[in-house]
Amino acid sequence: MEGYEEKLVKSGLTGNEAKIYLELLKQGEMSANEIAKKIGMDRTLAYTVLNHLIEKGMISYVIKNSKKFFDAVNPENLLNPIKEKEVFIMDFVKQLQEIKREKDTPYEINIYEGKEGLRALLNLATRHKDLISFGATGRAYEAFYDTPIRIKKLEKRNFSIRLISSPEHKRRIELNSKSISVRYLDIKSQATTSIFGDYVSIHILTGKPLIILIKNKEIAESYRNHFEKLWEIAKPQQ
Repeated sequence: MEGYEEKLVKSGLTGNEAKIYLELLKQGEMSANEIAKKIGMDRTLAYTVLNHLIEKGMISYVIKNSKKFFDAVNPENLLNPIKEKEVFIMDFVKQLQEIKREKDTPYEINIYEGKEGLRALLNLATRHKDLISFGATGRAYEAFYDTPIRIKKLEKRNFSIRLISSPEHKRRIELNSKSISVRYLDIKSQATTSIFGDYVSIHILTGKPLIILIKNKEIAESYRNHFEKLWEIAKPQQ
């Protein structure tokens, strides 16, 4: 299991920054000399690292008797670079969408690979009001650490998810959420077909994620009709 220092590094701090920030979080206000001695770091290096942490908004300082004393600030500040990047990217996406040429064809087919391709699919699906899937395996929900947060947000929007799965995936597929309904058909399947809006996606996650995404209203309606018939004969969870 990862320790706090490793998680701080994953959150954007360097190894030395993580050590100093964690020590200040534990001990409270300290001078640079005290910090250097406490963690066994060269005093000059400690000052450099402290200045970097100040620039990142992770620590503050006060001056007492002409001496600086440093203290850790709210850990939520770790999110500041992410929030800034999110605002920048959202604005940039709008600019890119303005120059994207609309396709004249009545259909659109895209293939995505990898975990980020799966994330793109989930982000697109949750922009709609509901999602239905047959051949569901639950692997998409296990793929990301923030799945519980996503589901809570969907619940607030009254987003509806109906899944038809195989009993072999029962342990993985049953999530405790009022937004998700599950029924079962005894059919072995590792590939999942999902329908939302005018989209149909087919994905398999047993290895590197592979997603085929089709946008066409008639195809989506046809798959939706098939799903409803399967839903009628599928067995509710017990």
